[in-house]
Amino acid sequence: MRVKANAKKKNDRFNEKSSQFNDLGIEKIEADEVSLTSFESLGLNKPILNTLKKQNFKEPTSIQKKTIPLILDGKDVIAGSATGSGKTLAFGAGIIQHAKSGNGIQGLILTPTRELAEQVARSLKLFSMNQRLRITAVYGGVSINPQINELRRADIVVGTPGRLLDHINRRTIKLNKLKTLVLDEADTMLDMGFIVDVEKIIKKCPEQRQTLLFSATITGAVNSLAKRHTSQAIKIFAKTSVDPQKLTQTYYKVSKRLKFSLLVHLLKQEEGELAMIFCNSRRNTDFVALNVNFSVIKAKAIHGGFPQAKRNQVIKHFNSKKVRVLVCTDVAARGLDIKGVSHVYNYDIPSYSKQYVHRVGRTARAGKEGKAINILSPNDREQFSKIVRDNSIKVAREQMPDIERVKMLSLAN
Repeated sequence: MRVKANAKKKNDRFNEKSSQFNDLGIEKIEADEVSLTSFESLGLNKPILNTLKKQNFKEPTSIQKKTIPLILDGKDVIAGSATGSGKTLAFGAGIIQHAKSGNGIQGLILTPTRELAEQVARSLKLFSMNQRLRITAVYGGVSINPQINELRRADIVVGTPGRLLDHINRRTIKLNKLKTLVLDEADTMLDMGFIVDVEKIIKKCPEQRQTLLFSATITGAVNSLAKRHTSQAIKIFAKTSVDPQKLTQTYYKVSKRLKFSLLVHLLKQEEGELAMIFCNSRRNTDFVALNVNFSVIKAKAIHGGFPQAKRNQVIKHFNSKKVRVLVCTDVAARGLDIKGVSHVYNYDIPSYSKQYVHRVGRTARAGKEGKAINILSPNDREQFSKIVRDNSIKVAREQMPDIERVKMLSLAN
C-alpha cells in the first residue's frame, strides 16, 4: 500500500534518533524530534483527512504528530499523554485507516470508565464518518442484550474491562480478527484495580497484533505491563496541554465549620467559565452538590453510584454549559475531556500526589488562564503538605476573606 509505504518513510526520521529505554526494548522519542506539521504529512488517507477538514481540525497536536506515523506503520507504541492532548485521534486514525467494514472486530480499546468509553466511541464515529465503520461501546450499568446484538456486526469496540470480560466469558464477542489493541488511560486502569481483568482480556487477543498503551503517567506498573504485552515498542512523550504559566494554585486555611461557607463564597466571587469541585467520597459529593444548589448556584453531582443514563446526562449538561458547576469524585471524572474549565476546587484533598496533578490539570488548557483552589480544614493540612512537596508548581496561601456562615441541608439517610 502506498499510504503505508509513505508512513514508513516518514517513520525513518523517528528511528534514526531513537535510543534504548531502560531494559524493556522500548525506544524513546522526545517532543522536539518531530517536525511533521500537517495532517497530510502524517500519512492519513483521504477519507480521514476530509473528515478532519470538515470538523475544522487545523493542525495535529504533539502526540498526534509523534504517534500517527508509527501507528500507521504497525509499530507498538507506549505514549505518555494527558487527557485533552488529542490521543483519541492519535490511536483512532490508525485503527480506522486499516479497518474494513464487515470484517469482524479489528480494533479494541479498553478504557477505565463508562464515560470515557462513550466519549472515545463518539469520537471514533466522528473520525470514521466517511468509512461506514460500525463502532460499539460496551460497559456495565446498562442492559447487556443490545450490546450482544451490536457486537455481531461491530468493526471497532470500545469498552470497560469488567463488561468486556463478561462478553468474553459469554462468548458474545469474537476477537480472532483483531489487529490493534489499545489500553487507554492505562495508569488509571491499573490504579482502579483492573489489572487482572486487563490481563485476561489481553490473553484472549491474537498474539500477532499491534498494541498501543496511552497513559497520563508512565509508571513502573505501566512499564511492567508494556514489557509483558508489547513487542519492540516505541515510547513517546508529549508535552502536557496544561500551561504552568497560566495555572494559578492557591490554598485557604479554614475551620471545619466554615469550610463549605468558604466554598460558596468563592463560587460567587470568582469569575470564570466552568468549575469542577472534587470530593473524595460519593456521600460528600452528594452533600456538596445539594448544598451548592441550596445556595442558589446551579450544580450537578456525578459519581459511580449513579445509573449510567444519569451520568451521561450530567456530563452532557456540563459540556453544553447548561450547568456550570460539576461536583465529582476522581473515578467519575477520570479521562473525560471537558473544555472550558476555568476553576478546579479541591474541597477534599486527594490521597496521592498523582490524583492532585490529574485534578488541577483540568484547567489552564489551550492557552487559557486557570485556577486551582484548595480548601483546607485542619484535617486536610497534613495530607496537603505531603502533596505539595511533590508538586513542582508553586501553591500560594490566600488570606481568609470575611464570610458569612451559610445554612446547610443534611442528606437523607
